[in-house]
Amino acid sequence: MTGEPPWVRLDPRMLLVHPLDELRKFIVPLAAAALFGASQGGGPYVAILAIVVPIAIGVVRYLTTSYRIADGRVELRRGLLNRQRLSTPVDRVRTVDLTASLIHRVIGLTTVRIGTGGAGNDDGDLTLDGLTVEQGRTLRATLLTDQRPVTEETAVQSPAAARFEPGWLRFAPFTSAGLAILGGLVGGGGQLLSELDLQVDLPAEDLAGLAAVVVAVGLLLLVLVLTLVGYLVANWGFTLRRDGDTWQVSRGLLTTRETSIDVERLAGVAVAEPPGLRLARGARLTAIVTGLGSAQSGSRVLVPPAPAAVVRVAGGAVLGSDEPLVAPLTPHGAAAVRRRWVRALGPAALVAALPALLVMVGGPGWLLVITVLVLLAGAGLAVDRVRALGHAVVAGHFVARSGSLLRHREALAVSHVIGWSFRDTWFQRRAGLTTLAATTAGGSGKVEALDVPVREAVGVAAAVTPDLVAQFTAGEPVHS
Repeated sequence: MTGEPPWVRLDPRMLLVHPLDELRKFIVPLAAAALFGASQGGGPYVAILAIVVPIAIGVVRYLTTSYRIADGRVELRRGLLNRQRLSTPVDRVRTVDLTASLIHRVIGLTTVRIGTGGAGNDDGDLTLDGLTVEQGRTLRATLLTDQRPVTEETAVQSPAAARFEPGWLRFAPFTSAGLAILGGLVGGGGQLLSELDLQVDLPAEDLAGLAAVVVAVGLLLLVLVLTLVGYLVANWGFTLRRDGDTWQVSRGLLTTRETSIDVERLAGVAVAEPPGLRLARGARLTAIVTGLGSAQSGSRVLVPPAPAAVVRVAGGAVLGSDEPLVAPLTPHGAAAVRRRWVRALGPAALVAALPALLVMVGGPGWLLVITVLVLLAGAGLAVDRVRALGHAVVAGHFVARSGSLLRHREALAVSHVIGWSFRDTWFQRRAGLTTLAATTAGGSGKVEALDVPVREAVGVAAAVTPDLVAQFTAGEPVHS
């Protein structure tokens, strides 16, 4: 149709990248083809054919991929035999990520990933691989400011709210990545030894203990090095700053990533404090972004594991006030405290009963030490859960905190609350408690306050959204 914006192809330099990607995918078939050709006397023709086919696929992939922005929509078409045409309104765009692998950086290109919160392809994204860095940034600015005029105030780039410092490396061993690497090394090493049937004969039995200690220390050192390297590669050059109407996060050593989150879509933040990070006085910060699904969790990271003070300052900058992250919370009362103790000590008592029973039937007395330690661990868990539990409405945000092993404090702007849910089990009803959830279109879809007294929960909902809750509380006194 005359007057419509033309379809634009990706940068021609992708003719170097796409064939290499296809060759990498075909590495196993290529090796098999080479061996087959040699064994069957086919000469080099089979191997040449095996190389030409993936290269041709890469070229076709480039020639059949194009995009455009027309009539307020982002459109992408691709494919030759299986033709696809993806389209989403510009006002559905939540985030824009600019990611550049090492090869992309060498030739000056980037991959633009447009987070649409479920519109578009199967994972809710439109991906343009690749554009020049300048094209990517221009497209990002177009998509995230299309609905709002750029003013002198929004055009100014703010100072960084958080910036990577080498001292943050101390938090790397306290993340879940360390445990995952350790488990992978132990599992993979054990399988390798089993397959190779390796046996090590020590010169004396008394050296077995020393060898075990050396292996354990070496394994821990290897895990430490890998976690440090992994953290450095992922978060080198990290910066969080406000740029006009977006919050921008950039990071990465080998593969760089720039994420832009529309301010109007940013509904709140969540501060995660797992036990390891709490021990090191660290935390991490993620954004609650409306319309962004769980598959796009990487686009919600605002601050990686870092000092808790840095996380609170960055969170305060994003929210416009640090009160939601530092203000004292309202406790949930004696009934909620009892539930924390029962739910922590109940499973602990079941585990502790086994060694106690073994002692009763004639087992060694030192097994009682295990019983005591398990009960102490359960009590410690209960105390920690009680200390974490609370909620508040402060500085225009509904705040809830809970958990011990997975402790998190979430602050959701009341303007983004679209509803409330009250969920209670039979045990909660007997205790006069309920789980109050402020529902929103961002993150997991809700921010929950666990085991809140029912009347107080109704009061909070009525205070935050009086028009929404009034129809359910007519004639009933509420307490905020």
